[in-house]
Amino acid sequence: MDRYQQAIANSSVTTDENVVKSEVSKILEKTSENNTPEVYKKILNSIDLTTLSSEDSELSVAKFTQRVNDFENEYAQYPNVAAICVYSNFAEVVDNNLDVEGVDVCVVAGGFPSSQTFQAVKVADVAMAVASGAQEVDIVLNIGMFNDGNYEDLSDEIIELKHTAKTARLKVILETGALRTPERIRAASILAMYSDADFIKTSTGKIYEGATLEAAYVMCMCIKEYFKATGRKVGFKAAGGVRTTEEAVAYYTLVKEILGEEWLNPSLFRIGASSLANNILSSLEGETVKFF
Repeated sequence: MDRYQQAIANSSVTTDENVVKSEVSKILEKTSENNTPEVYKKILNSIDLTTLSSEDSELSVAKFTQRVNDFENEYAQYPNVAAICVYSNFAEVVDNNLDVEGVDVCVVAGGFPSSQTFQAVKVADVAMAVASGAQEVDIVLNIGMFNDGNYEDLSDEIIELKHTAKTARLKVILETGALRTPERIRAASILAMYSDADFIKTSTGKIYEGATLEAAYVMCMCIKEYFKATGRKVGFKAAGGVRTTEEAVAYYTLVKEILGEEWLNPSLFRIGASSLANNILSSLEGETVKFF
């Protein structure tokens, strides 16, 4: 076995679907204790506010960014979102229009959402996005290579894209809806982390089923195991269909129970969403708010 196969073989994270479902159910029993304004604020501060539409334009992205600027003035009592996430060609637009501190410029790149293009194109896309101001880069794990068992080339690609991203955070999207089983999600999580991913992320939200708590459970358990083995902390990001406050609190609770309080900050915990920020804000305000 090569070192990637060996790492997967050495993992003790469960791949039994019934066990996963049972453990998730136990954790969800603790969500009520996290339905508090303080938790809502933490979740708001962990959101990658996202616009990934075919209708995006320089003007629409600039206006989207301005709403994040305005939030700091209109809701100064709450923390702002963690990042604005856009297509790679809009990195410069966000960077030029973002006036508030503590909000990162995030892009999807590298053949998003399918990861199907030339590796040289992926490298160029990431390099151009970072040169344009991107501080975080979300790429998609090459599912085709994964299905073929071509772990070495898959990992080499991620390593090269991390090298290209330099100091920018690299989030690797596993596309758990395509992987489907705990066994495959575990293997993909391990491959991504051993290939220098700063975060592992559930889904693109574009093609397959989005985030599920079962997939998140397996990913977080892999992060915990990896941290114990290496001492390196890898972040977790849920994305694809996380819209309501209740759903967000469930993911928050999962991360808290598996990884601990130290993971519950924007450097290690994110939720990628478009409508969630308004719903969290509504929960904080006690009335329907449509700010973003």
